Amino acid sequence: MQPPAILRLQNVTKQFSQNTVPAVEDVTLTLQPGDLLGLLGPSGCGKTTLLRLIAGFERPYRGSVEIAGRTVADSRCWVPPEHRDVGIVFQDYALFPHLSVAENVAFGLQQLSKQQVKERTQDAIALVGLQGLEKRYPHELSGGQQQRVALARALAPRPKLVLLDEPLSNLDIQVRLRLREEVREILKAIGTSAIFVTHDQEEALAISDWVGVMRQGHLEQLGTPEDIYTHPASRFVAEFVTQANFLPAQRQGHLWETEVGCFDVALNGRQDPISSLTGELMIRQEDLILQPFPDAPVVIRTRRFLGREYRYCLQTPSGKELHARTMTDTALPVGTRVQLSIAGDSVRVFPN
Repeated sequence: MQPPAILRLQNVTKQFSQNTVPAVEDVTLTLQPGDLLGLLGPSGCGKTTLLRLIAGFERPYRGSVEIAGRTVADSRCWVPPEHRDVGIVFQDYALFPHLSVAENVAFGLQQLSKQQVKERTQDAIALVGLQGLEKRYPHELSGGQQQRVALARALAPRPKLVLLDEPLSNLDIQVRLRLREEVREILKAIGTSAIFVTHDQEEALAISDWVGVMRQGHLEQLGTPEDIYTHPASRFVAEFVTQANFLPAQRQGHLWETEVGCFDVALNGRQDPISSLTGELMIRQEDLILQPFPDAPVVIRTRRFLGREYRYCLQTPSGKELHARTMTDTALPVGTRVQLSIAGDSVRVFPN
């Protein structure tokens, strides 16, 4: 028999007062055991409020929350956070400064025997790679080590679900890149489901099995990282996740005409037929191909070296800026006029 979903939200809505716009509105989703969900969106979109509703720090105005087959919040019941079998990792770590690493990790294990507390604490510390630091205090640790302690404390009770609220945002970029891989590996190694809140697109794509993009309290799209990136459901998702270019276009037969050329949009079964005669072409930066041509309508304004690639800022005849990313094997000078073409069938149209 298949185990129940680890999390099921049904039409969850949170409104802080009658006269305000809902912070979370009509969110429905299901998370299976062992899966990692990244909640992605700009500041104020409702992702942290949704996390707090799952944790039990907020009561839903409407809808239901179910964890591992057990209803923890609906119109008839509400289970407090400490009884939801959920681990939480906060943005600011929330470690007790007067407690050692081992004491911080053991803090939520008071209901167990001394031997069980010792074993769980040792296991959790080993899991996050902090053996030998058990007696140190938070001020004696780096930011990355403190975040590992916070993760170990959340995992020590062996919860069914772990909630992480922008846990890497206070770290230096190199530590952040390394730790996000470690966090995913740790959670996958023990088979724990988790929800990871972030406003960093690359972070969400890298750490998650599923990505939920939120906008103004709504769940705009839920899918795999690959699907979210390659087949955004709306212009907002396309712009926020892929940082794509958008060009006004008019349909001419099977082609879409823009100020920089005509492009064929292959529907390839993923986009409904378009009845509109006008729209916006979505072109990802890495899909633009630049070819020097003296009479081309587009000119290179700036070029930035980013290590593995160049990032170009291009200007169209109308003054609109486009951005392109290319490999470093060809460097085109600023001021070069370029003809634009597009790799494969990567163009998408959002009708007006």
